[in-house]
Amino acid sequence: MAPWYVAVLLGLVEGLTEFLPVSSTGHLILAGHLFHFTGLKAETFEIAIQLGAILAVVVLYRERFFGLLKADPTRSFSGARGVLLLFLTSLPALCLGFLTHHAIKTHLFGPRTVALAFVVGALMMLVVEARAAKRSRARLVGGLDSLSPRLALGIGFFQCLALWPGFSRSGASIMGGMALNVDRKTAAEYSFLAAVPVMCAAVGYDLLKNWRLFEASDLSFLALGFVVSFFAGWAAVKGFIGLVSRLTLRPFALYRLALAPVVWLFWPG
Repeated sequence: MAPWYVAVLLGLVEGLTEFLPVSSTGHLILAGHLFHFTGLKAETFEIAIQLGAILAVVVLYRERFFGLLKADPTRSFSGARGVLLLFLTSLPALCLGFLTHHAIKTHLFGPRTVALAFVVGALMMLVVEARAAKRSRARLVGGLDSLSPRLALGIGFFQCLALWPGFSRSGASIMGGMALNVDRKTAAEYSFLAAVPVMCAAVGYDLLKNWRLFEASDLSFLALGFVVSFFAGWAAVKGFIGLVSRLTLRPFALYRLALAPVVWLFWPG
């Protein structure tokens, strides 16, 4: 494996970008090329450390996740109904990802394709924000308990866009929610919760296929990346929720547009 500091840096990149609308996968691909840490083993490591960021969300939103075990009459997003909402959101990406997994890893895990995804995702963010600015706030769906199965499935279809590395799963989910008249803060919080089942399935599937690539000597490297990803993810979620009610998606879109030509010019492949 690579030197230990690569695990730390990739863990930071994963944790800080997983739940922001900038694409953790895209940034990990770029960081991997920068550190010359590429190939199937590197890609599997980058997917594995996503579990650290997932765990951060589970801990931060543990009350909501425990609420899925038993229905709460005061909360619609609980019990079987809450599980149904998350299932509907996860279903489209899981089905499409299963069918296209090999093609995605073969053709889309490169800096140039990531740069294109940065641009497309940024332009969509600007369109969604422009539409949101013209909408009456009184008509928006606010709060996790106000989400319906129809909205959950609609967000799930938008989440399929994140199968293109560089697009951003959280960005796709937030844009999907906003496009379906969910307020920005609720869309962001739901994107965190919806990340857990789809990411666990994707990470589990990839690790099941490729765990033989790792040796016992690699476990400390994996553990270091996992732990750093957890704490960085914790900080990113707490910080983003604090900002999302005051910021639009435009700063993230501009960041993506600024980064895309740099990637195109200086990261060949």
